Amino acid sequence: MKILFIVNESPYGSEKAWNALRLATAMLQEVEGAQVQLFLLSDGVYCALTEHHRPDGSTNIAQMLSTLMEKGAEVLACVTCVDQRGLWATRLLDGVQLGSMVELAKWTAEADRVLVF
Repeated sequence: MKILFIVNESPYGSEKAWNALRLATAMLQEVEGAQVQLFLLSDGVYCALTEHHRPDGSTNIAQMLSTLMEKGAEVLACVTCVDQRGLWATRLLDGVQLGSMVELAKWTAEADRVLVF
């Protein structure tokens, strides 16, 4: 089963991104044959930054994303969203690629399930 997660929420200040990554982790651990893809859109691209100034005691979203990629998840960050926020690809986590609406359209068409956070 191929599951596409679209994360368009900032990693901190809301729990949506955190919950998306928690569910993606559970899918990889508990669902046999699960293939997880994450497309970071809008403020969701901040999830892929290598460094965060995060609230004390909060979960490290970048570490969660790295762990997901180590377990086989594919991650694309919207190139337009990265550019609109003045971010550079060199600041993104290793393994996170830049993608466009073309890739998102393909992933959406190929996915068995699409979840938006």
